[in-house]
Amino acid sequence: MLSFSKNKGLKIAVWVFVAVFLIITIFPFFWIVITSFKPEAEILSSYSYQIIANSPTFENFRIVVQEKGIMRAVKNSFVMSGITTLYVIVVASMSAYIISRFKFKGKTALMTFILGVSMFPQMTMIGPLFNMFYKLNMLNSYWVSLAYSTITLPLAVWILVAHFNQVPLELEDAAKVDGCTSMGILWKVVFPLAAPGIFTAAIMTFISAWNEYLLSCTMNVNESMQTVPVRLSYMQDQFTIYWGQVCAASVIVIIPTLIIVLLCQKQIVSGIADGAVKG
Repeated sequence: MLSFSKNKGLKIAVWVFVAVFLIITIFPFFWIVITSFKPEAEILSSYSYQIIANSPTFENFRIVVQEKGIMRAVKNSFVMSGITTLYVIVVASMSAYIISRFKFKGKTALMTFILGVSMFPQMTMIGPLFNMFYKLNMLNSYWVSLAYSTITLPLAVWILVAHFNQVPLELEDAAKVDGCTSMGILWKVVFPLAAPGIFTAAIMTFISAWNEYLLSCTMNVNESMQTVPVRLSYMQDQFTIYWGQVCAASVIVIIPTLIIVLLCQKQIVSGIADGAVKG
């Protein structure tokens, strides 16, 4: 049987498959970009399928920035995603370390419950969360980011438990012999060794919070507090969707997450791969 490196036909077939897959994946983003430069009249005409616009324009970008408040929504998304990432990583790190290092009854059941919580439909949680935040007078504020933990915390705990399990207990024992405190062991030994996992959990938490729609739409109805996904949904009137403005706004809001993913892709892949290997 010929190896893959020597089978020229198989190699060509694989590269063709990869190329087709990449084209299918990238094409929607490419079409959003070119559509953002087309006038609204051209998008709704027979020229809509042309790759290059007959009359390229930046009007869509001007409208979404100056009139639709997309930059305010980007700021709100950054703030809420940053707050969510910060407190989720702190809580998840402490929780994951306890689960990883301490022996107690029901550990497996606890991990199963945490995984189960992440599978709850958001519609079943939105009512109780809304009532709680309403009674605490936390609606239409950055406090709503606390509710994001219902979708981000379980995954972060699972990722970090897998990474903490790979840190050898002998290193912690050696640190204790040297007189290091429990908190010192956590900060000076465990966290540095589990840094790829912490970094991965932080990036995935940030992106999940950035893309969150239902919680923000329900609890932050004030226009000044709307996040990017919610603001995008308002770029329409009763009978018309302004596709040029939607695409222009999408290009603007994709840039931050795209930069984060491109800069941190090695750390993300490394963190996920390391966490998948049993220690």
